[in-house]
Amino acid sequence: MRRRVLLFISLFCITSVSGQVSYSIPEEMPKGSFVGDIAQDLGLDVKRLKSGKARIYTGDSAEYIELNKDRGVLVVQQRIDREVICAHTSPCALHFQVILENPMEFYSITVEVTDVNDNAPMFKTGEMKFRISESAVTGAVFLLQQAIDLDVGINGLQSYLLKPTDNFALRLQNQVDGSKMVEMVLQKPLDREKQDHLSLILTASDGGEPQLSGTVQIQITVLDSNDNAPIFTQKIYKSTIKENSPSGAQVVSVSASDPDEGSNGKISYAILNLLDNVAELFEINRETGEVRLIGNTDYEKKRQYQINVQASDEGGLTDTCKIIVDITDTNDNTPTINVMSKSSDIKEDIRPGTVVTMINVQDSDSGKNGKVHCYMNENIPFSISSTSNNFFSLKTEGELDRERASEYNITVTCSDEGVPSLSSSVTLTLQISDVNDNPPVFERSSYEAYIVENNTPGLSIFTVKATDSDWNQNARVSYILEDSSVNGVPVSSYVSVSADSGVIHAVRSFDYEQIKDFKFCIKAQDGGSPPLSSNVTVKIMIQDQNDNAPQVLYPVQTGGSLVAEMVPRSADVGYLVTKVVAVDVDSGQNAWLSYKLQKATDRALFEVGLQNGEVRTIRQVTDKDAVKQRLTVIVEDNGQPSRSATVIVNVAVADSFPEVLSEFTDFTHDKEYNENLTFYLVLALAVVSFLFITCVVVIISVKIYRWRQSRILYHSNLPVIPYYPPRYSDTLGTGTLPHVYNYEVCRTTDSRKSDCKFGRAGSQNVLIMDPSSTGTMQRIQSEKSILDEPDSPLEVRYNAQNTLVY
Repeated sequence: MRRRVLLFISLFCITSVSGQVSYSIPEEMPKGSFVGDIAQDLGLDVKRLKSGKARIYTGDSAEYIELNKDRGVLVVQQRIDREVICAHTSPCALHFQVILENPMEFYSITVEVTDVNDNAPMFKTGEMKFRISESAVTGAVFLLQQAIDLDVGINGLQSYLLKPTDNFALRLQNQVDGSKMVEMVLQKPLDREKQDHLSLILTASDGGEPQLSGTVQIQITVLDSNDNAPIFTQKIYKSTIKENSPSGAQVVSVSASDPDEGSNGKISYAILNLLDNVAELFEINRETGEVRLIGNTDYEKKRQYQINVQASDEGGLTDTCKIIVDITDTNDNTPTINVMSKSSDIKEDIRPGTVVTMINVQDSDSGKNGKVHCYMNENIPFSISSTSNNFFSLKTEGELDRERASEYNITVTCSDEGVPSLSSSVTLTLQISDVNDNPPVFERSSYEAYIVENNTPGLSIFTVKATDSDWNQNARVSYILEDSSVNGVPVSSYVSVSADSGVIHAVRSFDYEQIKDFKFCIKAQDGGSPPLSSNVTVKIMIQDQNDNAPQVLYPVQTGGSLVAEMVPRSADVGYLVTKVVAVDVDSGQNAWLSYKLQKATDRALFEVGLQNGEVRTIRQVTDKDAVKQRLTVIVEDNGQPSRSATVIVNVAVADSFPEVLSEFTDFTHDKEYNENLTFYLVLALAVVSFLFITCVVVIISVKIYRWRQSRILYHSNLPVIPYYPPRYSDTLGTGTLPHVYNYEVCRTTDSRKSDCKFGRAGSQNVLIMDPSSTGTMQRIQSEKSILDEPDSPLEVRYNAQNTLVY
């Protein structure tokens, strides 16, 4: 047995030693066979192996080598088959570590396993069949099945031999992966009339001692004339795919041409690989030549595939090409962390630089994807460093003081250099002791909590949490509500806090419309002596609830007078009758209002804007429409559940005021006077007639009197004092009135003389009449000036919508 020993011993810390030894043994050695004198080669005493509890660490690999501590040697523990361990990889080696304790030492051991000729070349199938046309030209190439030999080196496959060689010769081509492509070349034309079937023997031999071989029979059927073989556009196709490419991904597309016609020119494609798993990973479309991935490739297992593709026509002529598929590595393997050894106790007087834990990290990726760096959380008196390839040691970096820290949770994270980087972590817990030198620390610098208004007193709002890195009683935290005030009221009347759990409770029911948020402080105090504490600010925000129904601002629903919106019969489609204005004191979507027409005397005549509340006509007004129209509009908010309010809109369809006088009283008294309807109609007609005549007489008298007074005023020197009533402007944003009217009233120093100017109605007229009034009125069609007499029984008022109130 040949043995190669290479020993490197270096001191990497005060109590840790590492080194490396290499041995070489042949495979298939019997159990118990001598491998190497590890004690002698490492310069160790056999007693040290026993006292240090020497053991072998192999990670996840099987243990083929055993350490005999009594003799200080390495022996074979179980049968070693090089082909099982390394397949075609050469050289083949076993890697493991020998670890000693008290003090801690470890050594890397490499055992190279050499090959013996224990496998004969073999073919995957016992027979190969070919259909070859008699018109096949000399030099036609036919790809043969390759033999496989599990041995390597000189013991591997070395040569092929074809017999007989009357018509065919054997040609070998070296491949990229080191194998040899076996081709059968036609040297002499075939003649089907003389011989329609040939039988050849292909023998594969290795170079071992003794030489081993395997055979396969080649059956050739000679076909009739097809004088043109398919020809590939390329002899070698190359493609690159990632190892994590999905199944069905296109790899490459090959193409061959055949100038023959009919069935002799119809080409079909096939993959010829039989010795490896190419057929399990790739498939080719027989008609198009498109090669797709059907399995999962793994860069760590194989980095390149050679696909042998044959194009054949139905006449039996073929051509072959090669597809070289390179697999690129992706960072798909996370580092694996194994804790090899860990100290159970760490004394506070341990010296800096002492190794407390050893870690082994493995990453099966390659290149940068497999290069691993380890680091750990900061601000702790420990450091991690690499002692050798894939091995890291955790050491103390500074003085440890049990009174400063009772426990260290050390998270070691190992990341590779791939993009994106993959990492794994392991947490090590080290215990030490304590005095009360650390105040409680809250999980957050400040807290925010939400509570819906109208809550139940005593409801749990939020939980604050503080931790103390001390130990036992020193780490017991109590929570105290600091004294403060909110709007002049002690905060304790708003919230309370549980001393043990930190749960904050509501003392009262909150109202969003009164208070929207408030702040207070909570103190966390430990149980040490003297106690230590810290404060945190908590902000409570009240959330709105849909607890207020919409309020209708216009039209005003009064019990003393009747409000009616007038619509002339000449009104066009889309005529603005009025606008319902409402507000909601809630906020957000709870205050989003929508308007709907709930009931109407004639639904086909009016509509209500969903968002703006505008009441408009949806068709032309006709003479058949009733004068009296009653609309019920419902206003709803967007809360869950929604709240609503209703408003009655009375509309008079008429061109003049007298036309509706007989109808307006019915808006509010339909039910009350239903039984005496006829009586009230007659009475109303008489009253209207009397008021109309009275108004005519008064207007004529006023005009005459005004004419006379104007002549007297013209000759007088009395000063004129202007009077300006307030303006009413449109506030569409809040849904008020849609037009602005300005009126001027000029009075002299003599209160009995006055002059009133008013503008023409812009868009709509609104009639408001007190049912108890005995006066009459009529609609004024043109701009006129009326003198306001102090003793006049008729009082005229105009609002912003040209509304008349009598």
